[in-house]
Formats: sequence, C-alpha cells, structure tokens
Amino acid sequence: MKNLLTILIETLQVLNENIHLSLTGKLVSKCEEWLERISGYITTNDELMLDTFLHNEINPFLEHFRNNYPAERETIDRYFNAMNEETGASFENRRKLETSMQLINTSINQYLEQAQTEVQESFPCYFEKFRTDGVEYDIYIGQSIAPQRVFDMLYLKNIRLWQLRSMAEIARMTNDLGDQLSRPLQTTHLIFIHSNAIDISFRNDERRFDVEGAYNIRYEVVKKRIDKVLIAGTFERLTQPGKIAMVYFNPTEAAEYDEYIRYLQVQGYLLDDLEYLELEELQGVTGLKALRVGVNYQLPLLNS
Repeated sequence: MKNLLTILIETLQVLNENIHLSLTGKLVSKCEEWLERISGYITTNDELMLDTFLHNEINPFLEHFRNNYPAERETIDRYFNAMNEETGASFENRRKLETSMQLINTSINQYLEQAQTEVQESFPCYFEKFRTDGVEYDIYIGQSIAPQRVFDMLYLKNIRLWQLRSMAEIARMTNDLGDQLSRPLQTTHLIFIHSNAIDISFRNDERRFDVEGAYNIRYEVVKKRIDKVLIAGTFERLTQPGKIAMVYFNPTEAAEYDEYIRYLQVQGYLLDDLEYLELEELQGVTGLKALRVGVNYQLPLLNS
C-alpha cells in the first residue's frame, strides 16, 4: 500500500506540473493523508475505504488524462502497471509473503502426510487437516474408530508423544527453510490437549467426521479461541516462534506431558526451558493453563 501510494503521489505531482488543475493538488493531499494513516495500525475497514478511494476517485481521474493527454500516458501507465497483482511493484511484498507461506504450508503438509502413517500403524485413527493461514489438524482415536481392534489408552499416549515430537520436527524443518523464503517468516506451534471423550459422527453430505452435541461442541469453541490467547496478567501471546505451547485444563494432563517433554529433552528435540503458565479468561472459557517449551534448533537429534 505504501509503495502504491508513493507511486501515485509521484504520478499526480507530475500531472500537476504539466496540467494545471486544482483537483490534482487536492488528490495529492488526500493520498499523503492515506500514506500517513496506513503507517500506523490499519483495520480491514481502512483497507476497504482506501480501495474504494483508489477505484472510485483515482482510477477514473487518471483514465481520463491517459485517454485524452497522450503526452502523460507513460507517466500514468507506470501507476497502473504497479497495480498489477502478478507483476506490479506495489504487490511485490504480497507476492513474496504468499510464496513464503505456500512453501511453509506445503512442507508441513507433506511432512504430516508421511508422518501420520506411523500413528496409523499402531492404531487406526481419523486424521483431518484444515487450511487456515497455516496448517491445523485434528486426530480422533478410540474404540469406535476401529471396532475390530481392542483400544487401550496406551494408543492415545502414543499419539500424544508422536504429536509433540512431530511438532518439534516441524518447527526445526520450517526454521531450516529460512534461506529459501523470499519473505522471512517464523512459525508458532500449538497443541490443545483434550482428555475427555467426545461424540463424533460421519456426515455423509460433507464426507467427514464432525462433533455432535452442545457439550462436545464446546471443544471446538475452545480450540478456535486459544489461537491468540494471552498469558494471564500480561500482553504476551502464548504462541511464540521457536516454542511449542500445550493448552490444558486438568493437572493430570500437564503431568503426562511433563514426562513426554523430559523424554524429548533427553533426545535432543526440546530445550530445558519448560514453563508452566496461567492463561487469560476467554469468552465462555475459564481455567485454561499451558505448558510452553523451546525447540532445540542446534543439536542433531539422537536415536530414540
């Protein structure tokens, strides 16, 4: 946006020198106001208002002079060329961001597709990925998923250990992508630990499993709200680059994961910086706690 407005101001200033029109100066002033406005915090509404200003006021104004003043066509074309989403200078940063995010998400997806087979071999489970601004996934495991097999809680524990280890491996993998990213990005990693059994059913119309019942839907509500949760009494986000956060309700869950963390610290996956954190209250959600531990980017992994 800054690049586009800068080019636009330069374009209008050239027109103002060659074609004496008071309205041109007014538009320059308005563009300068927008440039200052977007230098701070910008909302979605601001983006929409700026887009409306460019398309309803600026574009028709410039189109008129491009069509009727051939001598100014080259100057005006520079602005319109900059607006091209695929090649324009004003979209260069966005293209770099999209390319970098795509590389990270593709790498994570490929890793998860391969890694989940390890879990499936121990006991069948339902694994579903979602595309957000990153990668999110659910794993359901239980007797109902595979009625022909005998389910035991040891398979759930195995999944939890696998998930924590795979998070560390994903964190190291995305960190190693740094040199390949056109726009430097860091990833954060979050696990929601849910011990209570929930009811799910297969929806034929959507060809997927979904949570059933008002009580069980609360699980989905909590999962969606913890993404940006803060540490209680601070303005610090729980999720931080280079760390894995684990959100839980029950102390028994923390004790179980504490064992996994200490094991993976010995194996070289995690750093010795485990934190026990209280989290802020969310709408309709209280009593949340979290573990947070750093990922070891430096040392080679030991054989488990």
